[in-house]
Amino acid sequence: MSKDRDLIFDMTEDPEVLSYPAADNEPLQLGGVGDDASAAADRQVTTPGDVHVAPQMPTPIDGTLRQFALRVPSVIDECSGIMVFGKRIKSLVFSTDLCIIRNVNADAVFAVYPFTPQPVITQALLMASDLPVFVGVGGGLTTGKRVVNLAMYAEMQGATGVVVNAPTPGRILNRIRSSVDVPVVVTVANSDTNYRHRIEDGAAILNVAAGAQTPEIVAEIRERFPDYPIIATGGADEDSIRATIRAGANAIIWTPPTNGELFRDVMKNYREGKPHP
Repeated sequence: MSKDRDLIFDMTEDPEVLSYPAADNEPLQLGGVGDDASAAADRQVTTPGDVHVAPQMPTPIDGTLRQFALRVPSVIDECSGIMVFGKRIKSLVFSTDLCIIRNVNADAVFAVYPFTPQPVITQALLMASDLPVFVGVGGGLTTGKRVVNLAMYAEMQGATGVVVNAPTPGRILNRIRSSVDVPVVVTVANSDTNYRHRIEDGAAILNVAAGAQTPEIVAEIRERFPDYPIIATGGADEDSIRATIRAGANAIIWTPPTNGELFRDVMKNYREGKPHP
């Protein structure tokens, strides 16, 4: 390259070729922290590129203090999940208790409560939660334009989805759908619901909360709408959760024990001179 153009790369000249020493031929070893060589080798499998990868989930990581936390029933992993904004959601914890929300391994929060929705409550939930939050915006006690406004405000606050209750009129549901860009979750409380109308009015996800009839209604919706997203309450035990999943639910709403119930066991141990459970 000429001296007067030493800062400009001349494409007509051959660029310098840099040579590097050959890399070590030893395959990459990915072992657990603190493993000796033989223990790490036992967990390796060889791929065509001679890269060793772990064939199974590694040892779970838990803090000393955070080991005492809530875990959703493992049977929920059997459902397919629902993809919302690129995140697969299988389990939703039904709670507005910030202590519960911060100490549970659910995929999302289902935050509905029996009072009129208030943006300040939504804001507190969104600030404290490290999970996607689906917030209730009314439809039962709270109706009309207020529901639409609450849904719009919840989206602006950062909610992943908005939930309306079973009595919500179709015209209100339609207005919510045209006003927000987050999924509208519509609750189904009984088999008298016209599922097609709810979907056409704007339901992105159907939430079946019909007590003992839940698996039956889920199966009915799934038969008529094979690809439509359905979440449902799972019931009190693993058998009822599994029945709801087999009926066709894509995700399960799990009701955790209350703060009082958890503290009862803790205090029982303390009274008996035992450590924290």
